[in-house]
Amino acid sequence: MRSVTYLAVAIFLLAIVGPFFAPYDPAAINIPKRLSPPSSEFFLGTDALGRDILSRLLHGARYSLGLAFLISFIALVIGTVVGLLAPLGGKIADWLIMRTTDSFLAFPELVAAVVIAGLMGAGMWSLIFALSVTGWMRYARVARGIGLSLQSRGYVIQAKLAGLSPLAIARWHYLPSLVPSLTVVWTGMFARAIIGISTLSFLGFGVQPPTPEWGAMLLDARIHMRSTPLQMIWPGLAVVVSVLAINLAGDALRDSVAERSEHQ
Repeated sequence: MRSVTYLAVAIFLLAIVGPFFAPYDPAAINIPKRLSPPSSEFFLGTDALGRDILSRLLHGARYSLGLAFLISFIALVIGTVVGLLAPLGGKIADWLIMRTTDSFLAFPELVAAVVIAGLMGAGMWSLIFALSVTGWMRYARVARGIGLSLQSRGYVIQAKLAGLSPLAIARWHYLPSLVPSLTVVWTGMFARAIIGISTLSFLGFGVQPPTPEWGAMLLDARIHMRSTPLQMIWPGLAVVVSVLAINLAGDALRDSVAERSEHQ
């Protein structure tokens, strides 16, 4: 599993430093070189506007992975806060929060995100909002479950009797226990965010041209899918490899957390 972890780290590093190694401007149009096959000049070929596909992939990693990181982090914060309100706020708060969470979970996340992005209008900010709003529920359920299991612990009861505020109890007693489990959930949601970003961009609701995002690249390449299929294969392969590597790294992390829990 170490090799998978290294691959996931390499993908993250690619998103950070990859654009500095791009051989061409990802937005530079070169009509005479349009739809060129892979060659020594254009390693992965060019698209319908003559733009270098390799350069667009390297720059697109920053958008696809960077936005996925931001969206999954926002959803993590929202879900953790909502989930901790259940054990800290009493039975009524717990009931309201869980009914709200179940209502959100009743709709497929991606479908709900498409509807929200469609109502807000196409663009990067509507994409971020739509995927963040539809991605917090799993964090909330995990945070609530662990929070409720900690309520009967002696140190939590003593903290309440000592007059500590709910915020202090959450900070010093709940969050340290939540970090391992939420980190595992976060890796899975990170991968789902990559798929969501690519899907919304491919449908025209997300990142807009000429921004070199992987889903937007798939959208641009769909017209020439039969004549030059490599245009769609490269960004599609980037999405598949990234999602697979992050999911496998998440599985390795989950096994590591479970093994440590057994030894404690």
